[in-house]
Amino acid sequence: MPITSVTLRRRVDDLEAAAPFYERLTGETADRFRFAGLELAAVGPFLLFSGPEEVAERFAGVAATLSVPDLDRAVSEAVEAGASLLAPAQSTPNGHRAVLRHPDGGVYEYVSS
Repeated sequence: MPITSVTLRRRVDDLEAAAPFYERLTGETADRFRFAGLELAAVGPFLLFSGPEEVAERFAGVAATLSVPDLDRAVSEAVEAGASLLAPAQSTPNGHRAVLRHPDGGVYEYVSS
């Protein structure tokens, strides 16, 4: 299953101070929003976030978001290859998502529209 894009997650102490650097780096304007008690800014391939420790720690445990055309197929193929399903597919405001741990220990969110 092809991965069509990767969004890197980056926890920052001060979202307002960090976003301008990433805007300049990517040439894109930050798309700011709130989710699950966090303040976030999507800037090109980066997803910056900050918020309360307990919420941010959970979110920081996921290294990146991987976009795939078919979530069910991607999850099935990843599990067959040795990944562990940590959070089954569910609907979100941005599409469907699942969280998997790869055999090397990396944790990734898989999403499809």
